[in-house]
Amino acid sequence: MSTEAPVLSVEDLYVQYPVRKGGGFFRRRGVVRAVDGITFDVRHAEVFALVGESGCGKTTIARAVMRLVEPTSGRIVYHGRDITHLRGKELRELREQFQMVFQDPYESLDPRQTVFETVSEPLLIHRQRATGEERRTLVFRSLERAGLHPPEETARRYPHHLSGGQRQRVAIAAAMVLDPGLVVADEPVSMLDVSLRAGILKLMLELREQRDLAYLFITHDLSLAWVVADRIAVVYLGRIVELGPAADVIANPRHPYTRALVSVIPVPEAGAAAEQILLTGETPSPTSIPPGCRFAPRCWLRRELGEPAECVTADPQLRASAEAADGAPEHSAACHFA
Repeated sequence: MSTEAPVLSVEDLYVQYPVRKGGGFFRRRGVVRAVDGITFDVRHAEVFALVGESGCGKTTIARAVMRLVEPTSGRIVYHGRDITHLRGKELRELREQFQMVFQDPYESLDPRQTVFETVSEPLLIHRQRATGEERRTLVFRSLERAGLHPPEETARRYPHHLSGGQRQRVAIAAAMVLDPGLVVADEPVSMLDVSLRAGILKLMLELREQRDLAYLFITHDLSLAWVVADRIAVVYLGRIVELGPAADVIANPRHPYTRALVSVIPVPEAGAAAEQILLTGETPSPTSIPPGCRFAPRCWLRRELGEPAECVTADPQLRASAEAADGAPEHSAACHFA
């Protein structure tokens, strides 16, 4: 295991939004607990995946890391520097070191800008002293690394001239042109045809190898995280319920929610189908998280065990079930019966 300091450390992060419930005289203030005490780190040149259902808080975590939403409490540390409350010039100067690739390449690109203008925009914001020729060189190099050939011709096009895969490559080129150390990728292939996904993922992993990049990779697809990630954190209702090496999380899931997700991953071998665990009921609202374990209302293991009282009275915390040689927790789960 690497002994280098983490590229990113997120410590006890909370993001809450005030809401009003009811109507008339019965209106009362409530809180959406979108992110509810998240702690993790992303190591040097690592792909760290956050996995979970839609609405579990993954994108809010990504936006908080990018400082696009304000954390309610907790700390976000980038290369040893606390960036939780940075603003203005200090935040702009740091932003060139971490970039984001958004989910929808059809919405994230400005249709009025050429590819050249899109990819060069970060240079204009962060490196205003670069000459026009230097910007051209950097833009063409970034387009070429993103697999867009010839870069001179691609640079003249507008987004509506490009396919979905090409648009996402442009978004990746724009993120990489500043040579960041961390890229937050929010569902970067979910809007693309299956035939295009492998090419985009291959590109991202090649850039990781070439540039020692670290990725915070957001996805709802556990099988995709298994393929690309070094470590996986499974998120449920604003909290990490399992965290560990990707291969170990898939081969030996500890949390009943993770076990249910793993059970429905397609198995290619003939005759290798295992029993699927189908979850019943709806995910509780983040405005009224149940007491005890937040997964308890849908937990198949709790029902099998005769509905133990601690599942609805005590909130389980992440506990390590295996440790690395240096004592760091390697695989942990938030379940009383993991």
